[in-house]
Amino acid sequence: MFLCLLCLSVVLGMVLFKLKRRRLYRLASKIPGSDDELPFIGLAHKFTGTTEDILNSLQKYSYEAMKNNGILRGWLGHILYFIVVDPVDVEVILKTSLEKDDLHRFIRNVIGNGLIFAPVSIWRRRRKITVPAFSPKIVDTFMEVFAEQSEKLVSVLAACAGNDYIAMEPYLCRYTLDSVCETTMGITTNAQNNPNAPYLKALKNILNLVCERIFHLWLQPDWLYKFFSQSKSHQKYTKEMQGFVDEVIQNKRREIKKEKDLKSEVDRNFGLSNYKTQSFLDLLIEFSGGENGYTDLELREEILTLTIAGTDTTGVSIGYTLKLLAMYPKVQDKLYQELLDVFGTSDRRIVKEDLSKLKYLERIVKESLRLYPPGPFIIRKVLEDISLPSGRVFPAGSGAAVSIWGLHRDPKYWGPDAEVFDPDRFLPERFNLKHACSYIPFSSGPRNCIGTMFADISISVSEAKERWVCVVKLR
Repeated sequence: MFLCLLCLSVVLGMVLFKLKRRRLYRLASKIPGSDDELPFIGLAHKFTGTTEDILNSLQKYSYEAMKNNGILRGWLGHILYFIVVDPVDVEVILKTSLEKDDLHRFIRNVIGNGLIFAPVSIWRRRRKITVPAFSPKIVDTFMEVFAEQSEKLVSVLAACAGNDYIAMEPYLCRYTLDSVCETTMGITTNAQNNPNAPYLKALKNILNLVCERIFHLWLQPDWLYKFFSQSKSHQKYTKEMQGFVDEVIQNKRREIKKEKDLKSEVDRNFGLSNYKTQSFLDLLIEFSGGENGYTDLELREEILTLTIAGTDTTGVSIGYTLKLLAMYPKVQDKLYQELLDVFGTSDRRIVKEDLSKLKYLERIVKESLRLYPPGPFIIRKVLEDISLPSGRVFPAGSGAAVSIWGLHRDPKYWGPDAEVFDPDRFLPERFNLKHACSYIPFSSGPRNCIGTMFADISISVSEAKERWVCVVKLR
């Protein structure tokens, strides 16, 4: 009897669930889906395996969306998503749907409510405080850090010159971590000379654990995750990262108090002279109101966010640019000639003024970011129905997956050679952006990336130094 009642309750619950969502199903049915969709699970079976396998699936469905007027429907179990590659629709989505998708909760378990992943209610206040710290004048003061760290990178790579093959990813990750930690926290992790640096190890492991949890449905429920071995590792590395940053914050608080007690001559008007010795941590403390501003928890959230975002995305972008240079030796040779024209035979340190002269390098970086954007997909939560310019409607309760990968490779906007690496497509006389959102390597709209200039300088400096000293070849 009890079993019958239980079954009846389950069936009744499913019927009520379906009835409540009937409008969502009706609107979803008007948008084409993939032939890979299966009953009950949708496309969930295509999002298992390695991170590379999952990215391949996302890329495949981006191409399918191009063939379906820019949008493809995809169910992940009972959750409805739309993959979007039409820049006209993307512009509306990124301006109106500001809430990050629930999948971001897994990274929030590590970093909390940092600017990139925070709920809108928290994000609005944080952005107003953080944006001034990324002004051009301030970012320019970090040029020396990027130049110094790129020289260390080249020195480390030179020691491997006799090897037939070098896996670049670990070296680039250590370079970006050292650069980001020095600019963000004002400390030197020295990861380039110490591959086993604890913070580096914790960072790499936590990113792998978060990605694994996002793409494996059985790891997503909190109550179930506790029974897997990954849960203990997740707690361990999260504690290590948070503890490391907490210690840095406490040291910075003591340093500021000591300066205040000693009546140190510090420019409290945020003058440029003060920026030369200030990290983002210093600036966040000052811009938020000093001792009465950000709490230690809020500072930790922002510093962890900047560290993870800056290290991972910048390292990936540098790696893809090097790969493209290796695939296209003529482009690499042309870049070398430009460097020769600017630097001659000197091995001097690169300075800010050099970047404005390296026009071909600038085009190379832009084209690399087109083909391999650092964040190839942006997922937003649809809280209210969105009526798109294309005539389609995204119902409340669904998710919009903006495929920057697809936007950047659509022949409709980039021509029949959209898949080809051609830096000269960004020449002023050739570049004709048909829509602002057809090229958004760092997103667009109110929640776009505020660290665009920071990333551009870091990538450009490292690429210039590496190519000046090294010839890059594929294995």
